[in-house]
Amino acid sequence: MESDADVALAVIRAVKQRDGERLMDLYHDDVKLHDPASLPYGGVADGKSSLLEQMERAPERTWLGTWGPLQPTEAERRMDPRVIAEADGEVVVLYHQRALAPSGERFDSPVVGVFQVREGKLARAQMFHYDTAAIKAFLVRARESA
Repeated sequence: MESDADVALAVIRAVKQRDGERLMDLYHDDVKLHDPASLPYGGVADGKSSLLEQMERAPERTWLGTWGPLQPTEAERRMDPRVIAEADGEVVVLYHQRALAPSGERFDSPVVGVFQVREGKLARAQMFHYDTAAIKAFLVRARESA
């Protein structure tokens, strides 16, 4: 049986590898994903079916729709996750969000993710970004340079 930290790291690895099938296997049916509301993909994604519907209906308003085009190589997808704490079904992971704008500008910022694991699956994730204003400004510049 995998530890809760193993589940959280497997989720991050699946995101990095763009393995949607693996992600869906790792997600609890009623998974909740929280990102700051100020980001283009922010808010709460509530449940696997909601995530899949959002990917079909408005992919540009998803994390992958936002960051996917800005992570063309393994270097930008590298997250370097580090488990900071694990207790009672909760795992705290420090990782990096990286990107490359069409203009050549690079972005690299730390993120703390708090993951809750239930029944061996990811039940909840909340991302705490170091500087959402810097993220938004980078995304605007990246769009303008496309």
